[in-house]
Amino acid sequence: MADKGRVVFPFTAIVGQERMRRALILNAINPRIGGVLIRGERGTAKSTAARGLAALLPEIRVVADGSFNCDPDQPATWCTNCRTRAALGETLPTMTKQVPFVELPIGATEDRVVGTLDIERAIQKGERRFEPGVLAAANRGVLYVDEVNLLDDHIVDVLLDAAAMGVNTVEREGISFQHPARFILVGTMNPEEGDLRPQLLDRFALCVDVGGIHDAPARMAIMERNLIFEENGKEFGEAWAPHEAQLALRIEEARRLLPEVRYTRADMSTIAEMMAGLGVDGHRGDLVILKTAVAHAAWQKRRCVTDQDLLLAAELALPHRLKRRPFDEVQASIDQLDQLVSAARERAEEAVGEEDRSSYEEEVTGEGREKKV
Repeated sequence: MADKGRVVFPFTAIVGQERMRRALILNAINPRIGGVLIRGERGTAKSTAARGLAALLPEIRVVADGSFNCDPDQPATWCTNCRTRAALGETLPTMTKQVPFVELPIGATEDRVVGTLDIERAIQKGERRFEPGVLAAANRGVLYVDEVNLLDDHIVDVLLDAAAMGVNTVEREGISFQHPARFILVGTMNPEEGDLRPQLLDRFALCVDVGGIHDAPARMAIMERNLIFEENGKEFGEAWAPHEAQLALRIEEARRLLPEVRYTRADMSTIAEMMAGLGVDGHRGDLVILKTAVAHAAWQKRRCVTDQDLLLAAELALPHRLKRRPFDEVQASIDQLDQLVSAARERAEEAVGEEDRSSYEEEVTGEGREKKV
């Protein structure tokens, strides 16, 4: 792994918080999952994990003199400037750079987030000049939003729209500019300071609740590692470099395997049965579970989705989607998901019929893998 020149606490040195780390890793494998919301009290490694994830990701190739981290190998995703230059026959220079980690400034305005068009220059000189915003800087990287629950709802909407669409379009006075905005969105919040509206909660793909670790040896390890890092962060990073390199390699391998992972109609039916049984509104959660399960299968070096993948995906996709009623507990506990998945699988196999069921069994046992469903 290339040295990115960052003195950040290593991702692999974080003690505990397995579910949070898993959610971040799966988003790194497939950024199109849609980001993760981390809820918990202060001092539980939320921002440390986000920074650490960005630091261990492989470097990216970009258009060297651009402001949007455009991918030279994906012209369909280029910004307006790059497309215009290429159309005029210009060869775009390239370079390699570290994955950007961008933190949304506190009190950021919409213009600061999406960028602005210089209307006066466009009218007077006929030049389309765009001042990039946070979304431009975060393209192909990690966008970290601390205390997302304290942001104006409109700003949160803008961020989530860009994360879902993968593109940012700014239009003013009939003039428009477009650039790619694909990033891993990591939002953190302390529920004691207020919650997000349900509509905004649902648009975060995954959600993890974190808390302090109560195991005494683990707490000692946290203290020891932080003290060593504060004393000499560079040496601490070098000591953990082999672990970071190993994790970075595994993420790269999972990314390469991801397009080969297959799922069946029985898998989709299992998800649909489970979500319908839980009374989850909307269909975003169904898609999130499927994408997350596929990424987890790739992480486990498998080419087919299993019930284990569906279970782990549901644990990450459901905490903020399960309905609550006044004075009632959540209708179904996360701890009971294994029984729910098993029951949903049984109903799914009956629903999809014998042909799809045998196809599912072939996928899981490894037989007939040339057949894609």
